[in-house]
Amino acid sequence: MRTDTRRQYLAIAIFAVAYLCIGLLVQNSYYQLMMTLVLIWAVMGLSWNMLSGYSGMISFGHAAFFGLGGYTMTIAFVNFGITPWIGIPLGVVVGVIAGVVIGIPTFRLRGHYFALSMLAYPLAMLYVFEWLGYQEVSLPMKREAPALYAQFSDQRAYMILALALAVLCMVVSLHVERSRFGRSLLAIKQNEPAASAAGINALRWKMLAMMLSAAMAAAAGGLYAVILLVVTPPTMFGVLASAQALIVTLFGGVGVFWGPVIGAAVLVPLAETLHAELGHIVPGIQGVVYGMAIIVIILLAPEGIYWRVRDRLAARRPAAPLPAAIPAADVAPLATDLRPQIGRPLLRLEGVSRAFGGLRAVDEVSLTVHDGQIHGIIGPNGAGKTTLFNVINGFLPADAGRMSFDGTELAGLKPHRVCALGVGRTFQVVRAFPRMTVLQNVVVGAFVGAGNDADAERLAAEAVARVGLSPAEANAVASGLTTRQLRLMELARALAPRPRILLLDETLAGLGHDELEDVLRIVRQVNREGVTIVIIEHTMHAMVKLADHFSVLDHGRLIASGPPAEVVKNPTVIEAYLGKKWMDRAQDTVA
Repeated sequence: MRTDTRRQYLAIAIFAVAYLCIGLLVQNSYYQLMMTLVLIWAVMGLSWNMLSGYSGMISFGHAAFFGLGGYTMTIAFVNFGITPWIGIPLGVVVGVIAGVVIGIPTFRLRGHYFALSMLAYPLAMLYVFEWLGYQEVSLPMKREAPALYAQFSDQRAYMILALALAVLCMVVSLHVERSRFGRSLLAIKQNEPAASAAGINALRWKMLAMMLSAAMAAAAGGLYAVILLVVTPPTMFGVLASAQALIVTLFGGVGVFWGPVIGAAVLVPLAETLHAELGHIVPGIQGVVYGMAIIVIILLAPEGIYWRVRDRLAARRPAAPLPAAIPAADVAPLATDLRPQIGRPLLRLEGVSRAFGGLRAVDEVSLTVHDGQIHGIIGPNGAGKTTLFNVINGFLPADAGRMSFDGTELAGLKPHRVCALGVGRTFQVVRAFPRMTVLQNVVVGAFVGAGNDADAERLAAEAVARVGLSPAEANAVASGLTTRQLRLMELARALAPRPRILLLDETLAGLGHDELEDVLRIVRQVNREGVTIVIIEHTMHAMVKLADHFSVLDHGRLIASGPPAEVVKNPTVIEAYLGKKWMDRAQDTVA
């Protein structure tokens, strides 16, 4: 990872030097301006990529930050005589503040609702600035000290400024991609519930991405205004500005900092050249170019040019040797230092209820899970078992009742806060981060218990080894795993932060007999090492052997609780869940 990062920094340096040399050799002022605009829109693409490419929150409204940066700099210059060297950073501050103000309400939305709400902000600002009388604002020429006001006779000076800004944004983007921040955003993008259950504060990371994204866009807008010497609401806040940021990124490649640079380098010169040559014949031809680019990329390379080329090159390259095996002998016993006194109550639920309209999915459930216990939650489909888990770890609020974990109230806590207390979680349907490797999936889970990235990688390696995944499996991409491998990967991710209790939701589902026995062995070992287990499962012959306490739910209500040998003979449980045939073989199963 570090070697690859150094290579990327070197590639950025080579790009900057090459672009600078080419730009200095260009004599034609029009082409000098074009090279500058390529960099401006590359920065806008990097801005869009910072939020939408990394976190998956698609934005149609980045022109809001672009326009605020441009207008802040312009108004500061025209009305107060403030130099752009101060005005552009001031615009960045305004953009960041706007990002926070916009993000607080808008991050409550998902999918196309988020995208469309983002579109509303620049359109509203367009009309506000027109209403305020800023239909067209020109920057006055300063003859006395032009350099002080960033006014240069040589267009190449603007190209150098834009190149410096672009390189800065590329370096920031690379750092984000390789950091805990970037991995967390990628996890949020691929499966936000799983990321939250693994301890990631999704709102915090998305807000930080919004702030960085807004800062980049505002800086681009301020420099754009300096270069053109005039701003208008349609130019700065118009739909085309947002569309260009989005399209250059989609064309070049989403989720990687080279994508916007590639997209801008191809599309901006093409659009500007056609506009210069054919604009008088075909008004709005720039929009046609970007529209055609979207069609081409959807048909030929849905993930962008960068990923298309990289995948082609990877297919031709000989397979790399597998990394060295994870040293299982060096793996420390799990969570023994966190183990409380055996037998004392760890998780308490008192009268917990949760309703969906008129349906009471969880109805006044009270139960206690003791430290060191394997506590089985059983019951028919629709009994409220998974809903109960969702209430415990914060995905759903309880309508009534109290919940506490080791004396700490759980009511009102978000999933990442519950995870930080020491509550791990797996899901009924495995929630993987499909484009990450197994080890990368588990590293995401380790972040909450690690002081730095190195600690997270160590904890992840320990967890992967503990569940018995091989080095080859650890470095396999999650999208290609078998059911057994996915179940073990999710278990490893839940174990990585060294939890005190695990909520396992049908971890045995979909497994063959031998695979089931293997997973049971791992669960028992985890419990022996000090982790309390609460498990939902329908495989009764396995549950009777695994659990030392049962709680039975039916229609949201707790109908029985006690040792397995007693519960499986309970007539109410047999009638509601096990069936009458169970009575004939209950004694043999328990034995």
